[in-house]
Amino acid sequence: MKEVRLGIVGVGGMGSHHARCVQGGNVPRLRLTAVCDVDPKALAKFADPVRRYADSRELIRSGEVDAVLVATPHYDHTTVGIDALGRGLHLLVEKPISVHKADAERLIAAWKGNGQVFAAMFNQRTDPYYQRVRRLVQGGELGALQRVSWIVTNWFRTQCYYDSGGWRATWKGEGGGVLLNQCPHNLDLLQWIAGMPVRVRAFCGLGKRHAIEVEDEVTAYFEYANGATGVFITGTGEAPGCNRLEICGDRGALVLEEGSLRFTRNETPAAEFLRTSKQGFARPPVWQVAFPPEKDSGTQHTGILLNFTEAILDGAPLLAPASDGLRSVEFANAMLLSSMTGQTVELPMDGAAYERQLQKLVAESRFAKAAATGASADLSGTFNTSKA
Repeated sequence: MKEVRLGIVGVGGMGSHHARCVQGGNVPRLRLTAVCDVDPKALAKFADPVRRYADSRELIRSGEVDAVLVATPHYDHTTVGIDALGRGLHLLVEKPISVHKADAERLIAAWKGNGQVFAAMFNQRTDPYYQRVRRLVQGGELGALQRVSWIVTNWFRTQCYYDSGGWRATWKGEGGGVLLNQCPHNLDLLQWIAGMPVRVRAFCGLGKRHAIEVEDEVTAYFEYANGATGVFITGTGEAPGCNRLEICGDRGALVLEEGSLRFTRNETPAAEFLRTSKQGFARPPVWQVAFPPEKDSGTQHTGILLNFTEAILDGAPLLAPASDGLRSVEFANAMLLSSMTGQTVELPMDGAAYERQLQKLVAESRFAKAAATGASADLSGTFNTSKA
């Protein structure tokens, strides 16, 4: 195989963005050969030789594609993905890979392996700042993890944004709010950098700032196996908002904010210094480690598409294996379940129990949302990365 023939299922906001990227020649050896959408207007934007389908099953069985990119509303990630994997196609799934853990496990179980490439669109893993933070933490430069704090409230969205589609911000259509739409990126980065916690206690505001039925404001506390603690605060109704990531360990602290990464390194580990110092108010001497500013946010969506193509054609390792996507889904589910039940949730969580809770929310929902006329005119901000 000299090139990968790509089919995109769902060519609304993100799907059309990916299509333009591929058709613009930004990803060598990746060619768009087919698209699928239930909206005829979305399909009308594509001309021959790109094949157009209204049913994903027809695209998947067309023989026109080697790989499928799924960019549909969230619930369809699982069903379309399982179908594509079952037909032996390579698969790239937009975030989140599924709405809930049980579905994510079903999707991953359908993966055949043996050369079948299965990736997730976690484009922020291409950001050089987050890559550097991960290297420092995973490489032990901070010592034993003590505290993680991420306040990311610059995911601001207007009511117009939520009104732009009937499926948005509903239990039935999207399965959640900020945790399922915007924050899969941040939750993925948290577990990618610091690992998964063992318990979560969260407080989620449902429709607190917008006329929606799902969460648009979240404050969560979590704990790691070694006793380290974490706080995660996010929302779509705060302006101007901020984005500050702090990671503290026995040997120092990292702060990433406004495109600046600061690393303060203890000359003596804190645990050792507090035991051995003879001065009551003394602190360990520190080094200030300076990093050159990064020029940009990395290759983002294009980088994931390029990596996906190279994995298929060259056997390159995936930057964002889809199996990793289970963790961010579980993280989000745990926060919602904790808030709904008023209890701390232990991880790994019971995916079936959360699935039942979500099904109950869908069944009991009486929320009526009509899409506002013209509300979908400009959603370009949806594609902006949320960078610290």
